[in-house]
Amino acid sequence: MNKREFIKSGLGIAGLSLFKPEASLASLAGITAFELPKLPYGYADLEPWLDARTMEIHHSKHHAAYVEKLNAELAKVRFEFGSLKELLEKYAHQNTAIRNQGGGHYNHSLLWRTLAKPGSQATKMPESFEKELVSQFGSVEKFKAKWMQAALERFGSGWAWLSKNDAGKLFIVSTANQDNPLMNLEGMEKGRPILGIDVWEHAYYLKFYNKRKDYLEAFWNVINWQEAEKIRTEK
Repeated sequence: MNKREFIKSGLGIAGLSLFKPEASLASLAGITAFELPKLPYGYADLEPWLDARTMEIHHSKHHAAYVEKLNAELAKVRFEFGSLKELLEKYAHQNTAIRNQGGGHYNHSLLWRTLAKPGSQATKMPESFEKELVSQFGSVEKFKAKWMQAALERFGSGWAWLSKNDAGKLFIVSTANQDNPLMNLEGMEKGRPILGIDVWEHAYYLKFYNKRKDYLEAFWNVINWQEAEKIRTEK
């Protein structure tokens, strides 16, 4: 196996966890590349809440374009980083392509990781996660209302996030475009994203048209709470 085949195979140390948004595909001989993650479900598996055609375009076209453009930028610059997370933390505030394309890759990788087939065990909220939401927001219903409102009120394109800060406290924030709380941006509360709702129109327009609120209600039914709890408790 030559170097190029090694990189594409994902067998490098950084490629062992390709579905984690912070994972790099490989870094070998000065070459760093990221890869579009495969989904752990089919495009139609989130029906009836999220439609198959939107999922296919969103993943295979939009997300793929972020990966391609991110890799193109990394071929031109010499940044030192050990993961996508570190890349965003260190360079998003000073490099527009890293901010937009790297943010797009991270955000969508996290999104796919935290979705699951409706009715599956993964969509059942763990007691520990529920307890944390009640502790910090008063109830699951109050958390949902606040998070959904942040997504509903985001003007134009962007995301609404549930994140945790360095002290482990959960907070809700909305960001524009492909920004996220990892980025060292002025005026943004920093933290580790746990759950993100994509409110770019391409995420919902084919099924929901301009009815963002209906999309948000549908989205709630396919959240992978088991995975969210893993992310919440990661060090």
